[in-house]
Amino acid sequence: MKRLLSLSIINIFIVTIFFLSGTPLRAQNNIIARGAKLKLISNQFSFTEGPSCDKKGNVFFTDQPNNKIWEYSVDGKLTVFSDSAGRSNGTYFDRNGNMITCADQRSQLWSISPDRKVTVLLNNFEGHRLNGPNDLWIDPKGGIYFTDPYYQRPYWKRTKKDIEQERVYYLIPDKKKVIAVADSLVKPNGIIGTPNGKILYVADIGASKTYSYTINPDGTLSNKKLFASMGSDGMTIDNKGNVYVTGKGVTVFNKEGKQIAHIPVDQKWTANVTFGGKHKKTLFITAFQGFYSLKMKVKGVR
Repeated sequence: MKRLLSLSIINIFIVTIFFLSGTPLRAQNNIIARGAKLKLISNQFSFTEGPSCDKKGNVFFTDQPNNKIWEYSVDGKLTVFSDSAGRSNGTYFDRNGNMITCADQRSQLWSISPDRKVTVLLNNFEGHRLNGPNDLWIDPKGGIYFTDPYYQRPYWKRTKKDIEQERVYYLIPDKKKVIAVADSLVKPNGIIGTPNGKILYVADIGASKTYSYTINPDGTLSNKKLFASMGSDGMTIDNKGNVYVTGKGVTVFNKEGKQIAHIPVDQKWTANVTFGGKHKKTLFITAFQGFYSLKMKVKGVR
């Protein structure tokens, strides 16, 4: 009886720990592959950011201090895709296979074709230099939502903002017109939308909050709601609607905004995350000097 009582107390203690930590073991096992462990692919970088996946499952990410974009192929080869990357931060692939990047060096949006031809999509808002496009998401129509916080860069000559507000913008497809869609944020950073184009998640890293918005037919946003009391540097979403936010490792919230998992990463900062691989069932994580992967049960979506 004493042994059974002791085991019961231990079980209650374990359940309580997982409950208080916000990472129930059962929920975490529902998204991470059985027996999977975080794998360090390489740590040869200065600061990794902006991972995104092309149609084949190849993953691209940036090393902003070294002005490079790297490619990690589906067969496990790591190579430099571009060594003149405009100090790109966030990246995302459009439906035509072009990599759209937040080229921070001159506060622009770039399109980089598969043969590495660069086209500047945007370099100002109403004649004023953008603060510094940071992260982006492309909706099903081909429109581009991007965050524009101000982080003073050592490679800039300017020392102050041209635009006071740190906003979210939307580049309307075809019309090549950009509109401000959210300006009541402290410092917007990570951004991701649902594959049906109805909900946009925006992390306000300056306020340690993440919000959800309804995406209207014209691309504007409405119905701002608090999604999670946590900011994020970068974000992604899986086929179950779970949202992945970064900072101290990767924290996962279900579509109702309840924390269901946490993936610790042994780095000073976890910057961004995406799904990739042949079946989009591998989570790739950019964290400071490292680039990591983790096998998942869930898969990535666009």
